[in-house]
Amino acid sequence: MNSAMEKTFNFIDDHTTKIQKEQENAYLESLLTTTENWLDGIIKPEVDASKEEVRKALQLAVLKGMKEHIQPHHQMTPDALGLLVGYLVELFVKKEQAVILDPAVGTGNLLLTVMNYLDGHMTGAGVELDDLLIRLASNAGNLVEQPITFYLQDALQPLLIDPVDVVVSDLPVGYYPDDETAATYELKADEGMTYAHHLFIEQSLKHTAAGGYLFFIVPKALFESEHASQLHSFLKKHAYIQSVMELPESLFKNSAHAKGILVLQKKKKGIKAPKEVLLARVPNMSKPESMTKFFSQVTNWFKENKE
Repeated sequence: MNSAMEKTFNFIDDHTTKIQKEQENAYLESLLTTTENWLDGIIKPEVDASKEEVRKALQLAVLKGMKEHIQPHHQMTPDALGLLVGYLVELFVKKEQAVILDPAVGTGNLLLTVMNYLDGHMTGAGVELDDLLIRLASNAGNLVEQPITFYLQDALQPLLIDPVDVVVSDLPVGYYPDDETAATYELKADEGMTYAHHLFIEQSLKHTAAGGYLFFIVPKALFESEHASQLHSFLKKHAYIQSVMELPESLFKNSAHAKGILVLQKKKKGIKAPKEVLLARVPNMSKPESMTKFFSQVTNWFKENKE
């Protein structure tokens, strides 16, 4: 017996493949049409799937489409990693209702994973420059019934977004091509081009309410690059580093693309830095015993430093 998620994926995939053949479109463009038809009630899956099953089915379809044509910076955040970020957001953010932003939302998978994890406690905002990806994200948000406002723009240009409580983002890594805009940032490079991921951190902090939390998936070598000392002093000025976590290389196809998680809290009067930063290595996520040990390490740190 196929699961509800598999049946939902097959429903999406069958319709998308059919549209792709008829219109001779790329798979992702055909997927957009499928999601629009689904939202309009023209087509409907026969199975009653949960929000999380719908998200996973859509994610599989997006992954299939991305294999066809994709730039490396559009790699989707692995599911296990999205759930880990959801766990961390739940642990740190103690608000009954919070506003969450992903400034590099892509097809919305990370944002939707976290919002589904904390279902009913989050209102979302997502920024994306790619028209196709943001339309897929918007349709996915509607299909899983999560309240998200999407902004089609370069997230490093001025953003008309009120300060949020939480930021989650799998940061786009590389150089930012717009030197003029980069020059308006504290983290601009003194010479040569500026790292986009550094600017995303600065822009995110700017749009986070005082005392709010930021959860970034960052390059493993973030604090080892030639601009690391500049980033360090910037963070010291504006935020308290809560945690730096190293992710298992098995999560990434290429160990050169290995990443970590950086958790920050924006400074606020009356808030202190944690007694010690939580430095942790996330074990192989498919081993429950190792993960249980890891979660108890995180919980103990939280009790000693945050409560």
